This record gives sequence, C-alpha cells and structure tokens, in this order.
Amino acid sequence: MKKKIYIESIILILLGSFSSFSLPPFNYVLINFLSFSLFYIILIKIFEASKNKKVFFLYGWLFGLGYFTSNLYWISISLTFDEVFRFLIPLAIVLVPAFLALFYGLASFLFLILKPKKNLSSFFLFSLIFGTIEFIRGTILTGFPWNLIAYSFSNHIEILNITSIIGTYSFNLFCISLFASTSFLILRDTKKEIIVCISFFIITLSFYLFGSQRLEKFNNIEANNLDYKIRVISSNISIDRFYKDIDPISVINDLIKISSPQYNEKMIFIWPEGILPDISKDQLKEYKFLFENEFNENHILSIGINDIKKEGQITKYFNSFTIYDHNLKILNSYNKINLVPFGEFLPFEKMLSLIGFKTITNNYQSYSRGEKRDIIEVNKINFSVRLLPLICYEIIYTGNIFKNRNFDFIVNISEDGWFGQSIGPHQHFVHSFYRAIESGKYVLRSANNGVTAIVNPLGVVEDQVNLNQSGFVDLFKTKKIEPTIFSKYGNKIFGLIILLYISLIFSFNRNKHE
Repeated sequence: MKKKIYIESIILILLGSFSSFSLPPFNYVLINFLSFSLFYIILIKIFEASKNKKVFFLYGWLFGLGYFTSNLYWISISLTFDEVFRFLIPLAIVLVPAFLALFYGLASFLFLILKPKKNLSSFFLFSLIFGTIEFIRGTILTGFPWNLIAYSFSNHIEILNITSIIGTYSFNLFCISLFASTSFLILRDTKKEIIVCISFFIITLSFYLFGSQRLEKFNNIEANNLDYKIRVISSNISIDRFYKDIDPISVINDLIKISSPQYNEKMIFIWPEGILPDISKDQLKEYKFLFENEFNENHILSIGINDIKKEGQITKYFNSFTIYDHNLKILNSYNKINLVPFGEFLPFEKMLSLIGFKTITNNYQSYSRGEKRDIIEVNKINFSVRLLPLICYEIIYTGNIFKNRNFDFIVNISEDGWFGQSIGPHQHFVHSFYRAIESGKYVLRSANNGVTAIVNPLGVVEDQVNLNQSGFVDLFKTKKIEPTIFSKYGNKIFGLIILLYISLIFSFNRNKHE
C-alpha cells in the first residue's frame, strides 16, 4: 500500500509539472488534456478504493506542488541580487509552491467530502470546486492569481476573446472542465459522458468562431488618428542600480536617448517602473537641466518613480506612477495599491526586521499602500487623455482593476529584471492580453528588462520590443469598440457560471439513467 502511494505521489508531481509546459512561453496546451484527465482519474480511483481524507488532500497538494514548483521557480531569482536574501533561495523554491499547493489540496479534500455517486455530477463538482478555489487563491490575503490554467490558451487569441463576455475566472473554470472531460474516454458508464466531452469541444469551437468574427469586425473598423503620439519606452538598464551607487544622470540620459523626442511633435512618453530608485517624484525636478534641450511644451513624461511623504514623525514610501510636463511639474500621480509581499512590503515587519529581514526592492522600509486607484487625467493645452495605471503585477488581477470605465488606455509599467532570463517575464507579459480583452481597451506596457508592447482591445500585440532590448513602440492610431459585457459586470458573471454548474450537478445527480 505504501509503495502504491509513493508511485502515485511521483506520478501526481510529474503531472503537475507537465502542465507547466502548457503555460507561456511554451504553450503546449494539449498537455493539459493528459495531465488534468489523469489527475481526475486518479482521484476517482482513490475514492473508490479508500475513503482516507488525508490521502485526498495529499494527492491534490502533490499535483499543485509539481505545478507551482515548475512554473514559479523564477521567484527565487529576485533573491540573488543581494547577499542578505540568498539564504532564502531554497525556501522560496519550496515554500511558495508548497503554500499555493495547499489550495489544490483543499480542492481535492472538498471533492472527497461532497462527491456525488453519479459520474457526470462528480465531474462538474470537480471542475466547480477547483475553479472556485482558484478564484479564492486570486483574492484571499493579497491574492496571487498567477498561472491560472486558462493562461495556457494565451497563444489562441480567437478563443480568448470569450473573456470579453465571461472573464478570466469563468474561462478558467471552463478550461478545467474541458481538460478533464477526456477522462470519460476511460471512466464512461453511458453515452452521456461522451456527449458531455464532445459538447465541451463544440463549445470551444464556438468560442473560436466568436473570436474570429470579433477579430474580423475589429479589423474592418477605421482607425482614428490621435492628436498626439504615445511613445512606450523599453529599456535594458541593469537591476544593479538598486544596490550599487549608479549615477542616476547616466540612467536618465539613456532613457532620454531611447525616447528620441521630436521637437515639433506632441508626444507622451511612458517610462518603466522604479527606473530611478534613488530619486523621489519631487526630486526629479532637480535634474531638469538634463531635459531642457530635449523636451518642450509638446511633451509629457510619465514615469514609475518613488513617492515619499512625511506624516508627523513617520516617513512613508510609495511605488508611484507620476506624470510631468516638460518643466517636470507634476500633473498627476498614482500610488500602487496591490503591493508584492516581501518584494515591496514585509509582512510582520516589526518582528521580521529585528532578525535582519527587509524588502527586496528598496533599502528603506516597506512601501505603503496607496488609497485607491483613480483614473489619471492629463488635461493640458495640447493634451487630453485619461489613463488607468497598473504598476507591475497589478495587471494580473481580473474583474476588480477599475469601477469607472471612462478611460482611454490601460498603462502597465514594470521592472521585470528581478526574474532574469527566466519564464517569469513572459508569463507576466501575457496577462496584458487578458486585461485588454476583458476591458475592451488598449494596454500600453512599458518594461525595463521585459517585454514592452501595445496590445489592442482584442488582445492582439500590434507592436513590441522583445525581452531585454532597448527601444520604443508608438501608438498614434486607435480603434474603439463597444464596452465589453465583462467590463460592465465583472466577476458577477463568474457567480452566474457557478450557479450554472451547481444546477448541472443537481440535475445529473437526480437523473436515474445517468
């Protein structure tokens, strides 16, 4: 019996690991039909052979451990830049995936507790529990909805366009059902299981046709010229500037050179996140002399930069997206609200700081959380534009990034150098596709040591600068579409999908002929 558990444990870890190859940058989506079906089959066979609840939790946890260890290993790379953090590398490689795998263990445990006797009812319950647990993973505590299995379709834009209606969490629930449905080739008792399996493939085909028609319609829309040009900057400036005394003047000069401002052309420049770590947003004006010969009243600069505020004896630091005019006068600003644990803030900071812990991205203290995410308006004589700012991994959240749909573009600035030459920056980038489709807006992504791009409202990359390259992409023409259903109702639609699955579970469980 112990030998059987050991063998099944290894198989489950391998299945979870194999599923990682369905995610960016590999995108071998067919792997999931094998891994998720076998995972489901193993759980069903265990249920028939043993009612040991601990084994059910363990097996779900093992599948999750294999999955998250293989696709989140890059988190540990951020700990290699400072000697203080290097002893944490083994813990990061093991503990982060082990914690996230608890959600899969919980899902398997709940499946055991609630499992109906009928095949189809069990199948829909399995999908519902895992889809709901993934929603909880993306919202509980600070939430970390990274690498939902739905991201394995990131190379299939036509299919992804269904998220303009149902959103990513609903699509993720559908994907779990789709991938697990091929288990009926082995587990089937009646023709109904095969019909359900075929139905999910037909629905997938309908998603593809819907997306194809949507793309064709979008391509036939006439593009409108903007009154200005938005230049999104990609830089390849070393992450060492956070730890070594690198002259900020050289960094600013490099960014100005990459930006290539045109004297008589109205331009908005978007520079990456935290590109000048030793300069606060109020201090940037001290470097005005660097901009005087290159920038004029036709130019607007937006940049990821630190904000420092004093409240009595307390000094607070914020990760900020700030917009300046050509004289470096601040026009508007946003302070990040979704902070990265350990990267930007230290949980239990008073206690952990006593034993030498600190945040990774700065040497001062934890960043403070901004109050709320407002749309940034730029109203100047030559400019009128409304931007929704998302700093770094704020782009990964779905359904709650905005309440007011009255904005022109989503701007995502990022520093991807923390994850080196790994799969991390690629995974980070594809979230832009999903947010663009869900919102029906262009996403303008500026990254240092990452992928910089313009993603249109249907998730198509119109132009990009590849990983670890310097350059820029320009947006000067746009196409507008009607507000998406998901942008109006958000994750309420996921609630409706949950109710649909619940009705299917009860319906098939009552069916005597299943």
